[in-house]
Amino acid sequence: MTTMLQDDQMPNNANLGTSISADQVSDFLRNHPDFFEKQASLLTEIYLPSPHGNGAISLAERQQLAQRDKIRVIEVMLAQLIEFGEENDATSNKVHGLSIKLIENQSFSNLQQLIAEKMQQDFSVTQSLLRIWLKPSDSALAQDATFTPVSDAFSDWAIALNAPFCGAKPAFADDLLGDHLQSFAFIPLYKEQDKKRAFGVLILGSTDQQRFKANAGTMYLKRIGELVSAALVAYL
Repeated sequence: MTTMLQDDQMPNNANLGTSISADQVSDFLRNHPDFFEKQASLLTEIYLPSPHGNGAISLAERQQLAQRDKIRVIEVMLAQLIEFGEENDATSNKVHGLSIKLIENQSFSNLQQLIAEKMQQDFSVTQSLLRIWLKPSDSALAQDATFTPVSDAFSDWAIALNAPFCGAKPAFADDLLGDHLQSFAFIPLYKEQDKKRAFGVLILGSTDQQRFKANAGTMYLKRIGELVSAALVAYL
């Protein structure tokens, strides 16, 4: 059924002999929100194709379906936000647990083992490695595996990082961690008073290619780096 606007309700530049554009109709309806109250019968007289492909439906039914679709989208978004929030809470609790263990630790020799265990148990890390190129304050500690020399190319690259790096292992780090690992996180370690030059790096590796994606967020990795750095500074 074709329905004409009443003369007193038509756009100013429209008349019975002039076609009305879609934009004019849209503008008119926006400027006259009471139109369908005065022309309530149109809601059931105007039929539109069903968005679900099942024949035609009234304008009122079409509006109801549109609102239901919007609600479904909002519900999905809300469920995702809740899921992300729960994941963040769980990760925060794990980082808190790591900080407690690092504070309790009293031995440098146990530190690397502690970090490796927490990374594996709490953060789904297959393998971790700690490397420091700054000399320890106690020369006896220099024999610890943590101070195993790394290549200049690798240390220069790590020092230049201003945030944790996620993704594939760089070629100059080929001898660090196993070849079976698929994704990596390189976390630079800093002294609080010298944020421009890393004194070492914490490397995390996973057999899961998606564990440390190149576009992944690094907020928690950065916090882990800060905690590990604070635990190490006392020995440097």
